[in-house]
Amino acid sequence: MIFKRFYDEQLAQASYLIGCAASGGSVVIDPNRNVDQYIAAAESEGLTISAVTETHIHADFVSGVRELSARTGARMYLSDAGPPDWKYGFRTDPNVQLLHDRDEFPIGNIRLRAVHTPGHTPEHLSFLVTDTAAASVPMGVCTGDFVFVGDVGRPDLLEKAAHVADASDGSARELWHSLQAFKGQADFLQIWPGHGAGSACGKGLSAVPQSTLGYERRFNWAFGVESEDEFVRQVLSGQPEPPRYFGIMKRINRDGPRLLEATLLPERIAESQVAGLLASGATLLDLRPAAEFAGAHIPGTINIPLTKSFTTWAGSLVSYDADVFLLTGTLPSESVAAVVRQLALIGLDRVRGYVGGGALELWETTGQRLGTVPQIGVEELSADQRDRVVIDVRGASEWELGHMPGAYLIPLAELPERIAEVPTQKDVVVHCQGGGRSSIAASILLAHGYDRVSNLSGGFQAWARATKPVSRE
Repeated sequence: MIFKRFYDEQLAQASYLIGCAASGGSVVIDPNRNVDQYIAAAESEGLTISAVTETHIHADFVSGVRELSARTGARMYLSDAGPPDWKYGFRTDPNVQLLHDRDEFPIGNIRLRAVHTPGHTPEHLSFLVTDTAAASVPMGVCTGDFVFVGDVGRPDLLEKAAHVADASDGSARELWHSLQAFKGQADFLQIWPGHGAGSACGKGLSAVPQSTLGYERRFNWAFGVESEDEFVRQVLSGQPEPPRYFGIMKRINRDGPRLLEATLLPERIAESQVAGLLASGATLLDLRPAAEFAGAHIPGTINIPLTKSFTTWAGSLVSYDADVFLLTGTLPSESVAAVVRQLALIGLDRVRGYVGGGALELWETTGQRLGTVPQIGVEELSADQRDRVVIDVRGASEWELGHMPGAYLIPLAELPERIAEVPTQKDVVVHCQGGGRSSIAASILLAHGYDRVSNLSGGFQAWARATKPVSRE
């Protein structure tokens, strides 16, 4: 058996290529939209991708199942285990085979058995993998978002992201029963999860790439809870707020992602066109680090730096119905292409062009003023707050642990739709925990015409160190 794991750091997402050396066939499980990586890996092993499947309808990235099938001719094996609202919209395509609990399909000497493991989503499957050339029992299981190393999949996304009313409690109870049934497998069964640390699909995922059922039974909190009601309480408690784009991803993946074009590198746009693009209402994303944007930027642009959180904030803040242009600074063209691929992973396909590093210089030499984001320190803020409004752009769970007296909570992901709540007659100070999210928030406010915006240097952490105790009002 040939086994390869692929991991996308920004999505904290794992996918798997499992092949049979004897037959030359292989299956890809939970592919994302960057399908070239799977095709190249299969070719390097002398394999053909004959099958492609996924554990569930994903919420955090656009599935690559349709794309990979179109590129390779691989048969798509898709869950038919969910309720009518969560059936695949393309399930009647001629190259689709629907799967139910305990259905099996072969890849040469490799046998995959689908096991219905609802809870994270109602249609969720896990795949038991048996190398029949060497054994008669499974050696491992691709658990998707069912069981992680150290955690289990969150059961509240259907309600919080897809807006299915009152779904969390019932999903948590389904997850409990899935875990009870799963306990009966052998201790040596390897667990190959769909996510690692940093994913919003759970609250305590380990960075360790795989585990065994025996280890998880001993050390994963979810296996140690003795009652269903207590499990429901614990699994729903403290879940992070899901990124805003998760609901869009669920619908795209359920209904069928569109196929990508051959190249994802958009046209390079002349720097002289920037003013016209802004006037037309296009979204211009400045990808430079926050400090560079704060020092000088083209007014009307939005700053989302290329950090590990880039896709999360792009998906949450950029309209899926808008044309997007990138201000790339000094990024080489191959890095620009990587950024466009990253945006395509979360369904932002309307990147129409990019502008290089000369845009700011041209803007200034043609007599137009560059914008800045003033940085304000804790001492200055504390000394005079009479004519200032403080906007806290952290999440609600962070706010509940402590916040500044008199501050207003508007989480960053909600800022575009709640921007009218920010007063225009006062100086506005934005802050988050350390300064990253508030830098993005400041750029959004400035792009919407607020001209008295500053960013709290060091964020809430700096304020909390300087002033005790923290308000819980």
